[in-house]
Amino acid sequence: MGALRSILAVAVAAALAGCALKSPPERDELAAQALPNLKVPPGWTAQTGASSAVDDRWLASFNDPQLDALVQEALAYNPDLQVAAARVEQAAAYVKVAGATLYPQVNLLARGGGKMSGDSSGLEGVGVFLNWELDLWGRIRAGQAGAQSQYDSAALDAEYARQSIAALAAKSWFLATEARLQKAIAEDMVAASARQVGFAQDRLRVGLGDEYDLTLAQASLATYRDSVRNLDLAYQQALRALEALAGRYPAAAASVPAQLAAMPAPVPVGMPSELLERRPDVVAAERRVAAAFYRVEEAKAARLPRISLTAAVTSISSELFVLKQQDNPVWSLGASLLQPLFLGGQLQAQVEIRTGEQKQAVAEYGKTGARAFGEVENALSAGFALEERESLLKQAVADNARALELANVRYRVGSGDLRAVQQQSLALYAARTALLRVQSERLVQRVNLYLALGGSFEERPPEPQAAAGSAPRQ
Repeated sequence: MGALRSILAVAVAAALAGCALKSPPERDELAAQALPNLKVPPGWTAQTGASSAVDDRWLASFNDPQLDALVQEALAYNPDLQVAAARVEQAAAYVKVAGATLYPQVNLLARGGGKMSGDSSGLEGVGVFLNWELDLWGRIRAGQAGAQSQYDSAALDAEYARQSIAALAAKSWFLATEARLQKAIAEDMVAASARQVGFAQDRLRVGLGDEYDLTLAQASLATYRDSVRNLDLAYQQALRALEALAGRYPAAAASVPAQLAAMPAPVPVGMPSELLERRPDVVAAERRVAAAFYRVEEAKAARLPRISLTAAVTSISSELFVLKQQDNPVWSLGASLLQPLFLGGQLQAQVEIRTGEQKQAVAEYGKTGARAFGEVENALSAGFALEERESLLKQAVADNARALELANVRYRVGSGDLRAVQQQSLALYAARTALLRVQSERLVQRVNLYLALGGSFEERPPEPQAAAGSAPRQ
């Protein structure tokens, strides 16, 4: 037992003397390395509103219980989210696997089977064997830290996937509502065109009109009916997209409101310098850089000696022959050393491979961060441009509606022709559809802005633990 205590004391001292893990680059250092030509301004360059902190729970700003229910259904049943959740579970299991060898490995071996012991050797017995690799150079700890960072990135990717699905559900909801309203506008134009056909028929019957006006009116009516049929197909496809998003059968049986949601109040946009630490997809890319960093450290440590402590207790007997007289059971303690000498450059190649993967992860982080800044600026500029367009188009709709009234009056009193009425009808139809398109697109861009800023549609979940935290025990 004295020898056992001595070996354990040596093991503890060696473990405590083991080298500490290096830390991956800090966020500021990583951003400077990944985005060397990108200078973050103090504020967004596009016209903005309040620069206060970005709010969460943006879904509630639309004040639509049906939309809330659709988002929750999509979160529960969307297949893409189920895939993301499975990846998180896999990553959690990899953390356990990577950290398992930090602890002693204990195995039991037993054999029996009567006089011949099952394999004709005549030996029977039982043994407990222990092996513990001392992680002096941090190879195992680096693998565990890398797996933890990979788990963090998977969890953040899953969170961003949830936010993206919520945003996609909201945008699809608005687009489906727009399709329904576009169809309604076309149906209004069909009704107006049908009245023009009736009026042309009346004028022809009393001798005030001619067949040209009637034929022209009928052709216009057929064109509007074709538009209704085309828009009805677009509406059905929009409903099917909604149903597929929620995991339903695409039967085009969903119902959407008869009007678009009111535009929410201006969005607090925060500061550009906060974006890289707020968006889950950017932070996930940062954790993948950390994972790649630890894999490099793991590959470097694999070139160094591996020292393991071993212990065993065995009890062996035989009915076939007489064993040498000795203590039974037998205790044994020992240690082993494995030093790679020549593997044809394999270990150095592994270091080079992991280093290349780290460079790729840094580049991917830069790509994700640059895209994030671009998405915010694009959503901001699009939102303000659409707001101005909506004001202009509202006036255009009012003016075209008044002009159509005057054209109809002139046609009825005989001072104008049907072509002027139809041209003005087309102008009004174009203005109404353009206005509706802009109003719907404003809502879509507002959702894009929420997503680009990193604001959550619900209460923000707690941030994952640091990458080098303790691995879960099996």
